[in-house]
Amino acid sequence: MNGSPSSPHHQDARVFETHAQDQTAALGRAMGQRMNHGLVLLLFGDLGSGKTAFAQGLARGLDVPSSFIVTSPTYTLVNEYPGRLPFSHVDLYRLPTPVDPDEIGLLDLFNEDGIVAVEWAQRLHPTDRPACRMDLFFTVTGETARSIRMIAYGLDPSDLLNDIDVCSPRQR
Repeated sequence: MNGSPSSPHHQDARVFETHAQDQTAALGRAMGQRMNHGLVLLLFGDLGSGKTAFAQGLARGLDVPSSFIVTSPTYTLVNEYPGRLPFSHVDLYRLPTPVDPDEIGLLDLFNEDGIVAVEWAQRLHPTDRPACRMDLFFTVTGETARSIRMIAYGLDPSDLLNDIDVCSPRQR
């Protein structure tokens, strides 16, 4: 499979194929279960590509109580949830490009010891992205099928990527 034009070939990359929304959520849940310290995940992809389903699964893997309904914060910008690690779900869809992360409090979130998932991360200037992070590129490959390419930057996210074994992983 070819990577997204904005996601060059990278040695710490993996591609996962999912065939239903619940599989995309299961991938997020599996990642959340393995996380044991703060991390920023930047989610790239078109509308309907699976970013929110992934974030919902991630929340469950972080033990966000089921009494919390995890939705995309399109209008509120950030939804915060309690869990084993605090989880902040950010949606930049309605903001102009490029987003100033300091102006909207993202730099503070990036420096906390929780998990931050940012939908529409392409609205951040590349120089505003944390050095230690994971970039996830969601691509629609069928009616319910998705390809999710993950690229880890920094040692800890790379280790996390190596531990994931759900869905249909394809190396590099």
